[in-house]
Amino acid sequence: MEKKILVQSITHLNHNVVHLVTQKPSGYTYTPGQATELSLARPNWKAEKRPFTFTSLPDSEALEFVIKSYPDHKGVTEQVPSIEPGDELLIEDAWGAIEYKGPGVFIAGGAGATPFIAIFRDLAQKGEIKGNKFLFANKKERDIFYKDHFENWLDKDFITILSEEKTEAHAHGRIDRDFLASHVTNLDQYFYVCGPPEMTDNIIELLAQMGVEKSKIITEDMD
Repeated sequence: MEKKILVQSITHLNHNVVHLVTQKPSGYTYTPGQATELSLARPNWKAEKRPFTFTSLPDSEALEFVIKSYPDHKGVTEQVPSIEPGDELLIEDAWGAIEYKGPGVFIAGGAGATPFIAIFRDLAQKGEIKGNKFLFANKKERDIFYKDHFENWLDKDFITILSEEKTEAHAHGRIDRDFLASHVTNLDQYFYVCGPPEMTDNIIELLAQMGVEKSKIITEDMD
């Protein structure tokens, strides 16, 4: 059921990612890792719905989203930089996305990290984050977002890799079989994968080649 919410604040996390805080409708429920369909309550934009993951926890008094803006995409994300406090948004009920099933390796590319934020936040709050690792792929260092939070939650189990820039602080290249093998010793744990379709498909194929059972690979549930 569609609900109208007001934007409370918007903060830029880097050159193309924002942290959006909105009102939370009375009785609205979701679980860490879930998403909703969101659109702008503007003329000609109400029907332009796109899925975004909640980065706040279910017991929070507000809803939070971390959204990457794509100026070359003719849709909601293109309009994100123009959103201001007081603007109206429309959201649907929560659904699917990533479900946490137990400790494992989280693998994301770019905006694919957003479903993991609420999961990590929830685990850290419960004191249950130990045993999880996060491999985060981006093009350049400036593309990395939420870095301080990920480091605080995961410490040395937060590992970054850049495909288009070489720095001493990050691995260089793409997440291939060698990279996975160097950071994964237990193939019986869960593997959470989220990112661009081509990357996600490639990671799933690599994990299967390494011997990871299909039931241990968790991806976005869009149903």
